[in-house]
Amino acid sequence: MSDIPKAPEDAEERHQRLTALDRAHVWHPFTQMQTWLEPLPGDEPVIIDHAQGSWLFDTRGRKYLDAVSSLWVNVHGHHRREIDSAIKLQLEYVAHTTLLGLASPPSIELAAELVRRAPRAGLSPNEGGLTKVFYSDSGSTAVEVALKMAFQHWRQRGKPRKTRFVALAEGYHGDTLGAVSVGGMDLFHEIFRPLLFDCLRVPTPYVYRWPTGPRHCLDASAMAAESVIHGRRDEIAAVIIEPLVQGAAGMIMHPPGYLKRIARACKENGVLLICDEVATGFGRTGTLFACEQEEVVPDFLCVAKGLSGGYLPLAATLTTDAVYESFLGPYESKRTFFHGHSYTGNPLACAAALASLRLFDEDQTLDHVRMMAERLAEGLQTVAELKHVGDVRQRGLMVGIELVKDKKTKEEFPYDARMGHRVSLAGRSRELMLRPLGNVVVLMPPLAIVGAEVDFLIESVRESIREATET
Repeated sequence: MSDIPKAPEDAEERHQRLTALDRAHVWHPFTQMQTWLEPLPGDEPVIIDHAQGSWLFDTRGRKYLDAVSSLWVNVHGHHRREIDSAIKLQLEYVAHTTLLGLASPPSIELAAELVRRAPRAGLSPNEGGLTKVFYSDSGSTAVEVALKMAFQHWRQRGKPRKTRFVALAEGYHGDTLGAVSVGGMDLFHEIFRPLLFDCLRVPTPYVYRWPTGPRHCLDASAMAAESVIHGRRDEIAAVIIEPLVQGAAGMIMHPPGYLKRIARACKENGVLLICDEVATGFGRTGTLFACEQEEVVPDFLCVAKGLSGGYLPLAATLTTDAVYESFLGPYESKRTFFHGHSYTGNPLACAAALASLRLFDEDQTLDHVRMMAERLAEGLQTVAELKHVGDVRQRGLMVGIELVKDKKTKEEFPYDARMGHRVSLAGRSRELMLRPLGNVVVLMPPLAIVGAEVDFLIESVRESIREATET
């Protein structure tokens, strides 16, 4: 009896079997599981089976344009031959070895490549900039590393009072406890407040909703931050900021010049600057790193998401010789940075990242991003005209479309209306995969998206918004 082959599953049978197993065992992140288990009509689970280029294909054979890069990670498209090959080649050697007391060729070569490509604008030839790379495995852990390094740096420099961190209201830096402490997303994090350390908050430069009007946003928000940095310089270890774009807050675009002013205030007051480029790094804003656009070189640069091209979990925290040297000393000094992860600097992930960085050169990716961003901006003008679109904001291929109940008063749709989610569901029927942030429809396609796909994206999102908000 056991030798009798099973009849092959058809697509629907396979989908239903996987759906049942998923509902029985998988707890999905940032997902209200009650609605996952008991979905409304048209909101049934989508199970992605495979992908190619900018497109996802589900277990029922339907396809979708991956308009959010599989949560902001995919860079050169799915199933990219050059990255596939790099991973397969590394498998011929070793899949993983530890970096705790050992080294590996891919992690060494990637560190050198990251340092070579790190921001340098404004530095003299004698200034080293970001020269040291500490690996971890996610955006949250890259931020945790920076926070702990900054704290320990000042202790070991004889300034134990410098223990505080400055962060923006509505900032988001990940979901581990240190990252949550400097985060400002109450919806996500308020429940954990008793577990967190306190930090100093400065206002988000939210141009669309600045209380005294858009033209006052830059000066007022920058002066508020500068005042805190100058006034409490002796107790501040570091300022942490998402350069140019606060992603999870709803794709809030900072006014030009804001980052540069924060960086200058940090330098003048002896405060370290942490740039969290987990979302904005690797070409999303039109330059390899967002902080390059304002000629800012931070003391810490946190990267993840697009680092491996969207293939494997990998993160890195880049820092300076000045910080690194604070941790040097004889063994008995205990100045070691006692922090690490089992899969730190995983060779497969580093091999994928090296291949991804090579593709930036071979494909002239940044030039392509700028061309597609211009095409996207032109098309988004028609989206901005819709009745319930209050604001369309864009930096490179990062876009936030804020939906409002009343365009004149900027009144928001109530939380339980789930308007962003309704737009996403309308998008699915148009072969478009979206994931909103509340009332903000997010567009962040793979950098390799082509012109015809940009046009399809604009048309589909426009009609999806119209369907969800006007019917």
